[in-house]
Amino acid sequence: MKKRVCVIGMGRFGMGVARELYQAGHDVLAIDNDDEKVQSMLGQTTYAVRTDATNETALRQLGVHEYDAAILTLGDDNVQSSMLIAMVLKGMEIPMIIARAANELHGDALERIGVSRVVFPEEESAKRLAHVDLNSGILDYMEVASNVGISKVRPQSRMEKRTLEDAGLTGTGAQHPSLTVIALRRGRNYILNPARDEEIRPGDVLMVVGPSEHVADVFTSASNNPDTAAAP
Repeated sequence: MKKRVCVIGMGRFGMGVARELYQAGHDVLAIDNDDEKVQSMLGQTTYAVRTDATNETALRQLGVHEYDAAILTLGDDNVQSSMLIAMVLKGMEIPMIIARAANELHGDALERIGVSRVVFPEEESAKRLAHVDLNSGILDYMEVASNVGISKVRPQSRMEKRTLEDAGLTGTGAQHPSLTVIALRRGRNYILNPARDEEIRPGDVLMVVGPSEHVADVFTSASNNPDTAAAP
């Protein structure tokens, strides 16, 4: 569903967020107080405006109070401005406010102000790097709880032409009881909540929920070795 989203702060992270949202089909308003950064976003967002985001009147004139969400992406050297803008956005009663935090103290303060969600991009990127780059079978990773996440993985060759149940990927059974496939991508198509008897085909990509260590054990290249892989 198309949303109206305001992204404040056009650093590298903010620019990336704004571009991704715009390419996904949302109406995106990019805001920064640096004219050069604003100019660089023209054509890459719906609107790009230079203004002082700590000024509530200026934001209301832009209609930000009518947006579905606001994303505050200021970097480590703008913590004070980040706090002021978060308070302004909260006072405007925007339904969803997502704010980038420089550290835990900053994050705690943002939560006390009442933002909907606090993100730590560097920490999350580090976790993704550790899970993805060091595990060749894992294509992407998103943590949902401590040491538990959703992993996008390539099935091992020994899993191909077997059903999800036979491969032990249905959250039951003795083989991999803590791993569950919640979606399967086949070419350009997705199969959500695939049936237990869905056969894994060459080229499929699986979305697996489970403990990150267990996912790594099952889907890394080392587990293709018959000496380390679980018996079919």
